[in-house]
Amino acid sequence: MRDVLAEWRPTIDETIEELLPRLIDEAYLEEFFGEPTYRYQSILFLIVVEALGAEPEEYLPYACIPEILHNGTIIVDDVEDEARMRRGETALHHRFGTDIALNAGNAMYFIPLKVIDRNAGKLDESQRLAAYEMLTHELNRTHLGQGMDICWHNQREITVDERRYYEMCACKTGCLASIVARLAAIVTDQPDAVEGQLARYAEEMSIAFQISDDILDIENTLDKAGARLEEILWAEENTDEEIMEAIDIMQSVEALDYARERAEELAASARGHLDDLDLEPDAEQNLRNFTRFVIERRT
Repeated sequence: MRDVLAEWRPTIDETIEELLPRLIDEAYLEEFFGEPTYRYQSILFLIVVEALGAEPEEYLPYACIPEILHNGTIIVDDVEDEARMRRGETALHHRFGTDIALNAGNAMYFIPLKVIDRNAGKLDESQRLAAYEMLTHELNRTHLGQGMDICWHNQREITVDERRYYEMCACKTGCLASIVARLAAIVTDQPDAVEGQLARYAEEMSIAFQISDDILDIENTLDKAGARLEEILWAEENTDEEIMEAIDIMQSVEALDYARERAEELAASARGHLDDLDLEPDAEQNLRNFTRFVIERRT
């Protein structure tokens, strides 16, 4: 999958620059979108479009929608978590202020609507309406998931069980993935049944990704108790001894192995949602490979 990600990332970066207001200069773009990420959401969108038999290049502006939304959620999430660090750098609200950060993050929820309004893909009215309604629904779910996370974070007793955790992930993380799949289906004019199957594929894969990402955070903390540990420290306001003690407890009850098994099960289930769809073979294989990549990656 890394070669597919590397192939598409420069194109996604160029298209994002075209979509944002021209008064934003190169340094500003680098600030928001120049971080060393793989552009998972945007590239997954292009793979889904290709799997549905369409030309990905014709839908590049829409591919940037989930990437812009993702960065907006990160900015707001860092404010809500009182995070000090993001991707190895000082979080945006600590560099420019909470007011600017919140305004920028919220703006990124609405820029995608302008992408649809400009209608670069020449969507008909029913497709544009479907895209608006889908974004409204999924972004409401995203905030519901974040609300669940905030509620648990502020509680003095632990009330989270496995089912509720999956539900939170399905909303907080899964909705962005659902946007990827559903938007690809909408702009290529697919039946509702196809859109639904692709959405379930993306949502379950995203939960597997979230679980694997949490495992990776813990393993990276053990491997290098430096920058990553500092990021967790600032976000959670705990001492390094407390964090290492918590990790020791998780290891003693084999929690990481259990979580890894659940991630693998979810990834397999996600692949199952592709079985009955009529997809282009090479792109379908990339979709299946994506489910393995998100749980096997080491960075």
